Amino acid sequence: MMKYLIIQLCDSAPSFCHCQNPCKTPRLIGLEDLQAGIVFAMKHNLCVQFVYPNEMLPSDYHHEIEQVEHTDIISVDCQDKQRLDSCSVLVVDGLMRLASVPFRQNVSYVVRTDRTSLLASWQKLIPLLQTAQRVNIVVTDVEHMTDADFEQYKIALSGLSEVVKVEYMQNHLVQCNLLTDRFMLDEMNNCNAGVESVSLMPDGKFYVCPAFYFYKGEYGLGSAHISIGDVKTGLNIGNQRLYTLAYAPLCRICDAYQCRRCVWLNRRTTNEVNIPSHEQCVMSHLERNATRMLLLQLQEKGTFLPEKEIKEIDYLDPFDVRPKW
Repeated sequence: MMKYLIIQLCDSAPSFCHCQNPCKTPRLIGLEDLQAGIVFAMKHNLCVQFVYPNEMLPSDYHHEIEQVEHTDIISVDCQDKQRLDSCSVLVVDGLMRLASVPFRQNVSYVVRTDRTSLLASWQKLIPLLQTAQRVNIVVTDVEHMTDADFEQYKIALSGLSEVVKVEYMQNHLVQCNLLTDRFMLDEMNNCNAGVESVSLMPDGKFYVCPAFYFYKGEYGLGSAHISIGDVKTGLNIGNQRLYTLAYAPLCRICDAYQCRRCVWLNRRTTNEVNIPSHEQCVMSHLERNATRMLLLQLQEKGTFLPEKEIKEIDYLDPFDVRPKW
């Protein structure tokens, strides 16, 4: 069931997930397309998330945006200081930027970083974890992780876990997607693009998520084959069942419930939207295991989630222990 509509207001608006945005020219979504997208969301009772460009928007765009309840997703480089000060989600591109970002408790932070920077400089996240209520850490080159990187990732997760543990013991219950989301989950809670959310992009067409718009030429297909409809004709998601958990044979029996299960990464690395890459699986299970250890440590210190259990496992990729079909 659809719940969210992401409206990217400009080609050059920041990415807030795994993919890089290669678009440098600031082409705004047409005002009529914006209006139609908002009406579409209202008709289908969808929560709207606007992704803003760094450049200032014309006043008539702001007028339309304010017609609907919404969430603002904005880069720290946005020139609109008023919107920046009132945003719900703040995107920080690169760990090195954190030192110059003023942290606020009522903002969810998305920190995008390549694996090399994260593994070498994860300590730069500590001040943010000590201040913010919500931190999402997004690795932008998951598909290039190596066995050596996985070992370093375990070390980084362990270090970040120690920081989170101290914060929890001081009653600062910071949420971090890599370490605390799995605490509260009893089933998969993934991105669910194509099932619970779709994106309206500046060309006036719907896409499963912004990444499919940015990289539509990557698959050797015309944009008409990647688009899933437009504001005039509505949604038309071919083989939509493939985006659901029920049709993901590995993911539906997995308990790394916090995994993003990114369908774009799936498509890029395995050529199928419902089959994850080895790299995505291993990273998610390393996070799961780090959460398990953090949970045990917090339970030893007090009464934190006493009934919660994350079972010990002896694999990092569910493919290794798949049923022999």
